Amino acid sequence: MAHLISTSCSLKISSSRKACFQRLNNPSKAYQTSFTPLTSNQPFKGVVLRGDKPHRKFVVNATTTPLSQKTPAQPTSFSHQNSDESSKPQRVMVIGGDGYCGWATALHLSNKGYDVAIVDSLVRRLFDHQLGLDSLTPIASIHNRIRRWKSLTGKSIDLYIGDICDFEFLSETFKSFEPDAVVHFGEQRSAPYSMIDRSRAVFTQQNNVIGTLNVLFAIKEFREDCHLVKLGTMGEYGTPNIDIEEGYITITHNGRTDTLPYPKQASSFYHLSKVHDSNNIAFTCKAWGIRATDLNQGVVYGMKTDETEIHEELFNRFDYDGVFGTALNRFCVQAAVGHPLTVYGKGGQTRGYLDIRDTVQCVELAIANPGQRGEFRVFNQFTEQFSVNELATLVTKAGEKLGLNVEKISVPNPRVEAEEHYYNAKHTKLIELGLKPHLLSDSLLDSLLNFAVEFKDRVDTKQIMPSVSWRKIGVKPKTVTA
Repeated sequence: MAHLISTSCSLKISSSRKACFQRLNNPSKAYQTSFTPLTSNQPFKGVVLRGDKPHRKFVVNATTTPLSQKTPAQPTSFSHQNSDESSKPQRVMVIGGDGYCGWATALHLSNKGYDVAIVDSLVRRLFDHQLGLDSLTPIASIHNRIRRWKSLTGKSIDLYIGDICDFEFLSETFKSFEPDAVVHFGEQRSAPYSMIDRSRAVFTQQNNVIGTLNVLFAIKEFREDCHLVKLGTMGEYGTPNIDIEEGYITITHNGRTDTLPYPKQASSFYHLSKVHDSNNIAFTCKAWGIRATDLNQGVVYGMKTDETEIHEELFNRFDYDGVFGTALNRFCVQAAVGHPLTVYGKGGQTRGYLDIRDTVQCVELAIANPGQRGEFRVFNQFTEQFSVNELATLVTKAGEKLGLNVEKISVPNPRVEAEEHYYNAKHTKLIELGLKPHLLSDSLLDSLLNFAVEFKDRVDTKQIMPSVSWRKIGVKPKTVTA
């Protein structure tokens, strides 16, 4: 059942139970007033909008009628589509669409002519409140973001606010939006966050594994031809002393040969949750005939895409702290404020990296080229490999060209990992599908550094040094001292 509420941004509120909902006179502040911040020793139950009764989850679907439409993307041919439906644009649900990768992806797909819905609990914003963190960039509320996108492009994005670990909410969302593809970014994505204390380790596993299981069951029950595009991580593989293949490896043992899932060597409770997800998805593809693509993504850097740079209210978040900040983004901010670049340990840790513009491109390619029913595809999603020392050297040289005095220091490694190792990962499948990568260039580093300099007054230098230790994680909840 849906109810229309008169606000400056039309919202459809739907619930599986009868309820009287409070009027949202200022939807731009809904995120700030829709939940009570939790202390670190409180169990996290989810982010809900408050109605007349506490803890009732319901759907917020923010949409407006498009003023104009670009040529829609041609949908994939699904068995449930008839001839009339085949001319309609694909409907793509972006779970976690308020986050770093999700927001950029939702705008990119909308701009390409897909019908897009964002599903998000807004919990990532709550994490910042709990830990005393903030994005380098000021980011608008999700309501204002969507409203601004609509005003600039004439394209609407539906919004469903709720927790996918609540299957009742997810079911209602699936039945309402009827997605042809689901892009799943809706997981706690930080290894350090998962290693803060027991409660956050448990939350990471519960949120990620149960959320993904719920998505799989929703596809089975309500949209059996829907294509799941799931964000995995290169961290599932660890750092083996052999080449890393894309998902599978062919081995010969005792004279017999078989192709098996590539061995996983996760290095945090976060990475372990991703391994569990991969196993659950592979099983349901085999058992239920689900079609799924697992994008084992490398470390993402950058802030701008063609869509997010149109207007300041579309800015993406930019994390630089020791919990959520990724290596290159952190180094650029450190250089901008005159803080030595923090190299963990020996700095030989090597990983795959990619530009945020390539993240959205890879997701689009996966959606446009789905596998068969029952197929579990794995793509390694990165474009280049760098060690931490190599990144620090690149940032140092780029900073010097801009007149910055950049130094680097070695700090004790808070993680349990090899600091010098062999690393050679394959990443050909997305290239074969047409990926045209944006490689790390001097001009891009200049852009990142200039951007960090522009917003350096927003940097909290107390958040730069690592504060989470893999070895010291314990049962006692940890709080953050300001």
